[in-house]
Amino acid sequence: MAGVRPARAGEAASLTALCLRSKAHWGYDAGFMRLCVPSLTVKEESIAEGRVLVAIDADGRTIGTVSVGRDGDDAELALMFVDPAAIGGGTGRTLFEAAVTLARGLGYRRMTILADVNAAPFYERMGARFLRNEPSDAIPGRVLPFYEYDLTAGVEP
Repeated sequence: MAGVRPARAGEAASLTALCLRSKAHWGYDAGFMRLCVPSLTVKEESIAEGRVLVAIDADGRTIGTVSVGRDGDDAELALMFVDPAAIGGGTGRTLFEAAVTLARGLGYRRMTILADVNAAPFYERMGARFLRNEPSDAIPGRVLPFYEYDLTAGVEP
């Protein structure tokens, strides 16, 4: 992986397609995926606000994306997806660390994460603390693990 850069205007559609490819990697059926589209859509407004980052490979190809939103007084890890071909290569860790840096830079002290069940072990390895199960924002009747990440940990006052 070559690095992380801010998303650029006009990239929302291609980043949304990446999010959908990554989610589908876990074997969800077409009906499930259709219900996920609204919650996996990258918004141009978020890009314009500087809240969306992109991971690129050595050839400059997009291999992941992360978005930091607002959850009341906290940051929210709104989206974090890695292209299926890049899963397991460290892109997720790099994107998570970049999201933490971005959230800290925006002045947040805590970041919440509503995680897919398949991603829960990853967030636990990153140091997120499980709080409870919460309703899915996409699938009625489905519950997902809800985490918090302390953005003040390891930061000098």
